[in-house]
Amino acid sequence: MPAPLIECVPNFSEGRNAATIEALRTALASVPGVRLLDVQADAAHNRSVFTFVAPPDASVEAALAAMRVATERIDLSRHTGEHPRMGATDVVPFVPVRDATMDDCVALARRLAQRAAAELLIPIYLYAKAATRPERERLPDIRKGEFEALRDRIGKDPAADPDFGPRRIHPTAGATAIGARPFLVAFNIYLDTSDVRIAQDIAKRIRTSSGGLPAVQASGFEVGGNAQVSMNLLDIDTTSPATVFAAVESAARQRGVGILKSEVVGLIPERAVLGAGAASLKLSDPEAHLLEPKISAAEGPTLDGWLDELAGGAPAPGGGSAAALAAALAGALVAMVARLTLGRKAYGGVQARVAEILAEAEALRSQLRRLADDDAVAYTRVSAAYELPKDSPARSRAVDEALVGAAHTPLAMARGAVRLVALAREIGTIGNRNANSDARVAEALAGAALAGALENVKVNVGSLSEPGLGKSLLQEAEGLARTVSPPS
Repeated sequence: MPAPLIECVPNFSEGRNAATIEALRTALASVPGVRLLDVQADAAHNRSVFTFVAPPDASVEAALAAMRVATERIDLSRHTGEHPRMGATDVVPFVPVRDATMDDCVALARRLAQRAAAELLIPIYLYAKAATRPERERLPDIRKGEFEALRDRIGKDPAADPDFGPRRIHPTAGATAIGARPFLVAFNIYLDTSDVRIAQDIAKRIRTSSGGLPAVQASGFEVGGNAQVSMNLLDIDTTSPATVFAAVESAARQRGVGILKSEVVGLIPERAVLGAGAASLKLSDPEAHLLEPKISAAEGPTLDGWLDELAGGAPAPGGGSAAALAAALAGALVAMVARLTLGRKAYGGVQARVAEILAEAEALRSQLRRLADDDAVAYTRVSAAYELPKDSPARSRAVDEALVGAAHTPLAMARGAVRLVALAREIGTIGNRNANSDARVAEALAGAALAGALENVKVNVGSLSEPGLGKSLLQEAEGLARTVSPPS
């Protein structure tokens, strides 16, 4: 069974400082199980939007790690930008993706809100499906007047009391909205005019609150010398991007204005783009005619493809990813031996324990396979940090933060590998005797993965400008290695 998966799309009030954006990226990517899918930073809006997916617990840990960075590095009292904002971490929505419900995401939002309020001393407002009162379902209603107005209201107006945290604004980090919602598409349309009043008029005409299209929030801004209709599409199955585009185009034409381009901020479900193309072409079943998905389905995921990538000239995936794959293979072998034992009368006395081993091995196999990809992503973060200008005062710090993040991934591998050594030995002792050699191979693979993981922790910590930053990580990795005795 695939593990539950949550999408999280934190928005931060920083779109210009590359070092801060990289620090946020590193914080998110350093949490095991997190897959960072997209980062979009906009200098005019002075805002960055990160999109990642993760298991439920990891989604909370990653969001909190990034909120710590934002609180430390972003000062709302000095912030300017086109986009409305009330916090350094402005908004953190959780979205159910796979084997998760909206209620699960509401629970995650409340958990993050409690922890962030207590640790960071930031007032937190629950919104959307997590809202505790109707007037807080819409983010614009919470953020009305932005940081400056909320700074004056909170603590004086009971209506501004947060759901969690102090009844006073954080002097630099402001306040944060945390919630649960369906997929939202941030969609902007640029007009062929600099007259922002036209964009504002069109936005008023199409947004839900003014009697326009359902499930649409819209505002007008000036961005890069052009008027922009900036929108949040709250439910693309109710109002699609194609419908919105047509409405904006019609309204613009009535005002003698054309459309330059549109853009998506963050990610968009495939069906929204397919729907737009199908509507334009008047095609009823576009999915049935797509070439690439048919090819992918016919080929399926191949180990050969991954090995070809590993053997290629690029530095990632590399040794860390190979170590994680070795550990994942160990988990698969432990699971195989467990399955060969379950249901056999000769092993009736150990059935309950074997079932537990199977469940743990499968969970570790899934986690370690993800870590094979995460290690490659961590390497790219380090490379990006090294590419910052050498005379930049932020470069050394960005490199160190990326290296620490890159050390966390093999450390997570080491933890999993140590556990798999123990499981392989146990299933080899109590499991199906005909599969004893498979258990020994699993133990050997897990041992190799542990050695590889330790090597990768060492190289990342050794590259730090201040090795003390990674001392605890190295000590834990070395301690894990010492707990595993050579195979008998």
